[in-house]
Amino acid sequence: MRVQFSRRALLLASLSGAVLSSTPALAQEADTKGYDDEIIVTAQKREENLQNVPISIQALGTRKLDQLNVGNFEDFSKLLPSVSFQSSQPGVTTVYMRGVASGGDGNHSGSLPSVGVYLDEQPVTTIGGTLDVHVYDIARIESLAGPQGTLYGASSQAGTIRIITNKPDTSGFEGRVDGELNSVKSGGMGGKIEGMINAPISEMAAVRLVGWYQRDAGYIDNVPGTRTFCGTPTRDGNGDIDGCIRDGISVNNAGFVKKNFNDAEIYGGRAALKVDLDDNWTVTPTLLYQKQTSSGTFAQDPRVGDLQVQRFYPDERSDKFIQAALTIEGKLGNFDITYAGAYLDRKAYQINDYTDYAEAYDALYEPVGGLANYFYFSDNAGNTIDPRQFIIGTDHFRKMSQELRVSSPQDERFRVVAGLFYQRQSNQIHQDYKVPGLADALSVNGLPGTLWLTEQKRVDKDYAAFGEASFDITPTLTLTGGGRYYKYDNSLIGFFGFGRNPNGPPFNGAGSSRTGVAGCYTTTGAILRDNPGGTLLPAAVPGGPCTNLADFVGGELVPKRTKDTGFTHRVNLTWKPSEDVMTYATWSRGFRPGGINRRGTIPPYAADFLTNYELGIKTTLADGMVRLNAAVYMQDWKRFQFSFLGENSFTEIHNGPNARIKGIEADINIRPTQGLTITAAASYTDAKTRNNLCTFDDPTYVCATDDPTDPDKFIAAKKGTRLPVTPKFNGNATVRYQFPVGPGEMHFQSVIAHRGSATPDIRVDTATALGRVKGSTTVDFAAGFEWSSYSFELFLQNAFDERAQLARYSNCGQCDGRVQILVNQPRTIGARLGAKF
Repeated sequence: MRVQFSRRALLLASLSGAVLSSTPALAQEADTKGYDDEIIVTAQKREENLQNVPISIQALGTRKLDQLNVGNFEDFSKLLPSVSFQSSQPGVTTVYMRGVASGGDGNHSGSLPSVGVYLDEQPVTTIGGTLDVHVYDIARIESLAGPQGTLYGASSQAGTIRIITNKPDTSGFEGRVDGELNSVKSGGMGGKIEGMINAPISEMAAVRLVGWYQRDAGYIDNVPGTRTFCGTPTRDGNGDIDGCIRDGISVNNAGFVKKNFNDAEIYGGRAALKVDLDDNWTVTPTLLYQKQTSSGTFAQDPRVGDLQVQRFYPDERSDKFIQAALTIEGKLGNFDITYAGAYLDRKAYQINDYTDYAEAYDALYEPVGGLANYFYFSDNAGNTIDPRQFIIGTDHFRKMSQELRVSSPQDERFRVVAGLFYQRQSNQIHQDYKVPGLADALSVNGLPGTLWLTEQKRVDKDYAAFGEASFDITPTLTLTGGGRYYKYDNSLIGFFGFGRNPNGPPFNGAGSSRTGVAGCYTTTGAILRDNPGGTLLPAAVPGGPCTNLADFVGGELVPKRTKDTGFTHRVNLTWKPSEDVMTYATWSRGFRPGGINRRGTIPPYAADFLTNYELGIKTTLADGMVRLNAAVYMQDWKRFQFSFLGENSFTEIHNGPNARIKGIEADINIRPTQGLTITAAASYTDAKTRNNLCTFDDPTYVCATDDPTDPDKFIAAKKGTRLPVTPKFNGNATVRYQFPVGPGEMHFQSVIAHRGSATPDIRVDTATALGRVKGSTTVDFAAGFEWSSYSFELFLQNAFDERAQLARYSNCGQCDGRVQILVNQPRTIGARLGAKF
């Protein structure tokens, strides 16, 4: 199968020609840079040896990232056993750590993430989830487990992931280029090309340019299928409809059948300029751009077959973002001053088939004749039409963050880090549910063919003042205490729902008389449903017919708002009896702000809090041949936020009960002989609810009895139910052996990663319908040779073609009968070639 690379790839390919003709001497120097055994991290916003940081932290340095060919979030997350995630396709990922997961997050107007992701000094976590920044020319990735709410704030409730880039270097010119071709079993061919150049401009300034292009092969087949909907109604002895005959509209997907239809393309670049103003002050502006496009779906339908689905409309997604950042570092006297500011602009567009919704609701309403006899899916002539839907959705995220901090000399007995933080992020939300041919009068007003519309704007603002101080009680005993005073102010305004036919009933295709335009505000402040002759106020968010999600204040519509203030803390005691052993105890707290539900009739959800109690040890043994770190913890999660698809498959967010999470995590690095390295990491997580989880939000009431007929007493998850997403056990191990051969060095490498089984949803009935996310074990192999300035490697990923399940979900609240299973990429074989100059 032919690989189709665009002209963007050729631009990077031209760089390779220069690299392959460059001198090898400079490459030998570059090979030794950044590959020291001692890993320096900045987790506490100071440069420190990893083994001296009293935090459960894993760090993947430049050499490890290169050796393991880490290119994206999925690649490095399997090396971090405390990290779990939910995803449906590239660019749509929600990250969790240490079992702090209730499931259902990641909605464009859902809860804020509980794990913060930073690119250098700037947060890149957005409302809709985590940016999947391409990993290349990266100094290290730091994974900080547990609440980091003192130094990192609101979105670091359960932990923080930091991606630290290599900075411009004035010491000399260097560069590299790497290319890859691969073939996926039962799929297509893909590849990537990446390049970097570091160029000094003067003794005081340098620029670093990085670029990449990647094409991921598809491996999911969209196979032929048909759907037949209810037609002729059946009737009981009284003449009332009691069912249907499936002789109605029948459709097929012949126009969309395609093999390997879930391919993806990623390209982008990063530019950084470093200017040393003098011996004390440095300015580093950076610019990052990335665009990711994908087609098809990345999940399989087990009712259809292995790596197969049946889709009836296009599935496409485009996700592009640009971030401009500025870091200023300097000294005032003995104090270090750092300013970090950034502006992020992210635009996502997607179109998705929603046939599953029509299929599920046709079955749900079959006792009353199905969609054709209970709803009003007809055209302007009154003819029954195909009830299938597709969704056109856009999100426009904007995020501005600024931080100013000061730190005292690190070698003093008493040392302090303190600062101020401000962040504003927004999302312009557009979700258009299309039913082609739907009558104008049955559509959302002014939008023919639109059954449902969401047109909203969300704004989240965070303010904080933070500080942390450490005091060496003795040369081996250190006490650290810190706090963060925070304030959040989150708002939402706009429209959601169906249209309203002024000559109805029927008022719209769903026959709803309450949701949508019916709930919009009129000039008197009353809603249209209560004031049928009233004049609607103009839409507060452009693109909507009117506004039904707002507050009417003083004759004007203002966003619904929730805000609060509070304080989080961290207290740590560290004992270092020798240079090779350190133990610590930590008591810390993290939080996640509350927010507004997209359905205005549902109350706002409050902030939730995580309190962490942790004991840890870090050791370097056998003259540095063994490094062993471990931590044991208990976390109390109070009134956690949980999301689910409620009425009309509309996301609702509520505060649930409390949960307790107990766990152990450890990692080891062994070098038994020259050239042989063995690394392993594992985590055990026991996360359970401490109270019953109800299906409504009332903090004054505890649902102690289970009555499925009464929504106010229905227990969705009983006390002791395991939290979803995170397995009990995760682990991975890497074995690498390298040895000299002729003019260079050869290596063999194997990586094994195990992920235990997990439940996909906290609600027991829903989790049962979806089925457990099965455990899996994958194995990778690689063999390569490095000589002079060049490297070559053959690799085999997922060598035994394990069909690892990453997530299980359905496309709507009533679609559990057609489960989607997100799976890993099948066995992939390929080759890599790289050069440095």
